[in-house]
Amino acid sequence: MFAIPINQDIVEYCKYLLRKANFGKRDTANGSPEEQLTGLIGQQTLLDIFHKPLMTYEKGFDGGVDLEINGLSYDVKTMGRTIDPHDDYVNNLIALQANYKVDRYIFCSLNKITYDLTICGWINKVKFFDKANFYDKGTKRYRTDGTYFETKADLYEIENYKLNQASNVLEFKQQLEGILDDTANRKRTSDATSSIIRSY
Repeated sequence: MFAIPINQDIVEYCKYLLRKANFGKRDTANGSPEEQLTGLIGQQTLLDIFHKPLMTYEKGFDGGVDLEINGLSYDVKTMGRTIDPHDDYVNNLIALQANYKVDRYIFCSLNKITYDLTICGWINKVKFFDKANFYDKGTKRYRTDGTYFETKADLYEIENYKLNQASNVLEFKQQLEGILDDTANRKRTSDATSSIIRSY
């Protein structure tokens, strides 16, 4: 995992987008304005890293596709925290989003105190559902400090250590831009992911 400081211009642009449109509309468990801002900051930062045009509010629902690299589609999921993530921290995916037609997931964590974004890692969609844990709506999910929350919808969770990780931006970009496609899930990996060095 690695962290990068958030560009304040991106934060202000994301706030502008939220004034123009509601990006949290789902069938259930709609994202709050704060959750939407967190998600937008993660998505826009990833677009910036890969020198892609920033999203606009006129585009409408993107079908879950936040980023495309070398013909592969990515859904960027960002959680807001007040501390930096650890390897055993989890990332979640609302189950109703499981049918979105994306190839891979990128999981990020936004420290709302320092405004650093940690790129926790990425994983292809098939392997995500092999490795993730499923929890029914209303399940109590306990945090490391003993507090808990009840899931607002059916939910998948995956720990950071199960993701393909990078130690810096350059390595991250090489992983996503530089590996060849396989036939299993239109992924640019021929199980090369198992040999990627994990850094923490």
